Amino acid sequence: MADETTVSDATFQAEVLQSQQPVLVDFWAEWCQPCKMLEPIVADLATEYGARIKVAKLDVDANPETAGRFGVMSIPTLILFKSGAEAQRLVGYQPKPALKAKLDAALN
Repeated sequence: MADETTVSDATFQAEVLQSQQPVLVDFWAEWCQPCKMLEPIVADLATEYGARIKVAKLDVDANPETAGRFGVMSIPTLILFKSGAEAQRLVGYQPKPALKAKLDAALN
């Protein structure tokens, strides 16, 4: 079972952009209800994809620099990074089958 990694402005470069494997970053905030609805789906994806992707969470309130750098204007936003570059962006709550289809397309 893969765990979700918490990243911050200070650790984003090393944990996400320099990662050898694709990283799915969940940009969220504690007050965001759609973020809370998406949370168990993201946890399931971390488990299902295992070693294929790393799953990270970034609290936009605590880490505004990174959220601003990547133009995150609405949450939840999921961004898949491959080789340090954005490969897929998913904004808003989406059901698990839709997320998986988009992730699979970006990973292949």
